[in-house]
Amino acid sequence: MARDLRYTRNIGIAAHIDAGKTTTTERILYYTGKSHKLGETHEGSATTDWMEQEQERGITITSAAVTVDWTYRNQPYHINIIDTPGHVDFTVEVNRSLRVLDGLVFLFSAVDGVEPQSETNWRLANNYKVARIGFVNKMDRSGADFLNVCRQVKEMLGSNAVALQLPIGSEDDFKGVVDLVNFRGMTWNESDKGMTWTEVPIPDDMLEEAEEYREKLLEAVAEYDESLMEKYFEDPSSITEDEILAALRAATIDMAIVPMLCGSSFKNKGVQTMLDYVMALLPSPMDKESIIGTNPDTGAEIARKPDTKEPFAGLAFKIATDPYVGRLCFVRAYSGVLEAGSYVFNTRSNNKERISRIFQMHANKQNSIERLEAGDIGAVVGFKDIKTGDTLCAQEAKIVLEAMEFPEPVIGYAIEPKTQADVDKMGMAIAKLVEEDPTLVVQTDHETGQTILKGMGELHLEIIIDRMKREFKVEINQGAPQVAYKEAITKSVEHRETYKKQSGGRGKFGDIVFEIGPREDDKPGLEFINNIVGGVIPKEFIAPIQKGFEEAMKNGVLAGFPMDSMKVRLFHGSYHDVDSDALSFELAARQGYKEAAKKCAPKLLEPIMAVEVISPDEYTGPVTGDLNRRRGLMKGMDTKGGAQVIKADVPLSELFGYVTDLRTITSGRATATLTFSHYEQVPQNLSDAIVAKVKGTAK
Repeated sequence: MARDLRYTRNIGIAAHIDAGKTTTTERILYYTGKSHKLGETHEGSATTDWMEQEQERGITITSAAVTVDWTYRNQPYHINIIDTPGHVDFTVEVNRSLRVLDGLVFLFSAVDGVEPQSETNWRLANNYKVARIGFVNKMDRSGADFLNVCRQVKEMLGSNAVALQLPIGSEDDFKGVVDLVNFRGMTWNESDKGMTWTEVPIPDDMLEEAEEYREKLLEAVAEYDESLMEKYFEDPSSITEDEILAALRAATIDMAIVPMLCGSSFKNKGVQTMLDYVMALLPSPMDKESIIGTNPDTGAEIARKPDTKEPFAGLAFKIATDPYVGRLCFVRAYSGVLEAGSYVFNTRSNNKERISRIFQMHANKQNSIERLEAGDIGAVVGFKDIKTGDTLCAQEAKIVLEAMEFPEPVIGYAIEPKTQADVDKMGMAIAKLVEEDPTLVVQTDHETGQTILKGMGELHLEIIIDRMKREFKVEINQGAPQVAYKEAITKSVEHRETYKKQSGGRGKFGDIVFEIGPREDDKPGLEFINNIVGGVIPKEFIAPIQKGFEEAMKNGVLAGFPMDSMKVRLFHGSYHDVDSDALSFELAARQGYKEAAKKCAPKLLEPIMAVEVISPDEYTGPVTGDLNRRRGLMKGMDTKGGAQVIKADVPLSELFGYVTDLRTITSGRATATLTFSHYEQVPQNLSDAIVAKVKGTAK
């Protein structure tokens, strides 16, 4: 019998690093009966952080999908929770998780409020239109201020944050909450670690504030739901709890309201109520209309409803290696049913894949299930070639769901195996890691023969190298970090290139006249315009010419860095009846690029990072001085919670080891977040030095 999808929730927990995300997930596992002891991140015993590195560093690196059950109003619900990392180097993990979630619990620290990474993840959630609930954690900490965080969520994140609770007591005395929906006080019982709660009268000294915020809540739902508006004007007390919840749910799913709750996961308070509100307010797979995809053969748009009767369609959103079952692929099923032992069609590779078994994951343990149904999330094994972002569907009803886009890596390390025995192991380790992580790129430097590992930041690559040592037992030497420079051309020229080879018998001949220059729309890649008229170059040679230019762009003319974007307009040329072939024209294009691009005033581009430093007042001078020395461009300063927030754009090449230096300057009291922002032209004197260095090593 198919499960009723209305009682399924696919939710994620997202937050800035250290807002208590994993501890919150641990509590959810505890209260839903999945784990019988409470794991703590700071003791390194959390269930979802099962990688050694995660336990050591106390941060989440991979998103673990966990399945739990929860009863709300006597109705059992089935929840898939995806624990997403908060650290900026792992934004891709958050990105791919949001793609397959229906709802999100957004954690904020009651002390720190809205932090830089909260803003990034909030914008990602807006992009994917994910409904969310705010949960203000760490209410037991000194300086905790729930209403202040609600205000920040409203102002800094531009959302309609509405408090559904008020805390009773604060800091060490945080006992419980006043629930504004049904207007009662509740405290959690310490004896069973907060599993149950007791209804208490609303404290006298809070009554006035509670009434004021209940009024604000009613106003917000009445504004959203016209039918409640009349009741609100006539007699606000006549609006029932169920009416409030129904209007809140519709407004949350519509992203018109962000309900705000509070608690302390560490002290076992508030997580259960938050779970109740997840059931009450966040969408089920049924609340999302159909998912839209395209037919790979015709390009026509097709919709699939979240229904088991529809043909199967699912999205592979993560590949992981499990020590017991080997390669796992996490799949969100959007429609239809996938049976264990059956075949699916992969629209990227155009091949059938046999799915031997399907698991429902519980962090790092798994339970085998017979079938994966619409709206559910599970892990499949037995496949040969599935990558992150692939659409899996029924062979007779092909569909391509919108694939995920991943940012390009900006930093690289040259790595080499320490011993001969490590050579093969390194190859295998890299293959597995690249398969798991789409932002990890491996290249071979043709001139030096070195393997270059590229990623999103120093921490990202450190952890990858650490994993190679631990999981794959590979010892490697790593070189200094390298910046992923790019090249660009800044003016247009016309050029004629004739490629001729005569060596007895049939020769080679290709002749093209083209204009080459920068694109006007600033988009990456090659903009190729074919203006050939009258067949001076036959049609079948046009695609090889385009391919020649595309291949040539991989090596810039200044120092061999990739050319990010350019425009080529092919408008004349000639061919030879016998000697011309596709390869001749492809080679003419490659050669023409090399000659012509040199005359287009080529420039070097470098990645610029958006740096955000949160520092105590007294270190503002030294911190800004240091950023200026690193060629930083100041973007502004704010005060937040008694600390200074300093924003600057700084070239990545100046930021190696920055976090360590910052600790030294501020006696360990400042924190920094570095996010890739954009590419910008390198100043001429530095550009000359970089080019000279590259050419020097190339000799």
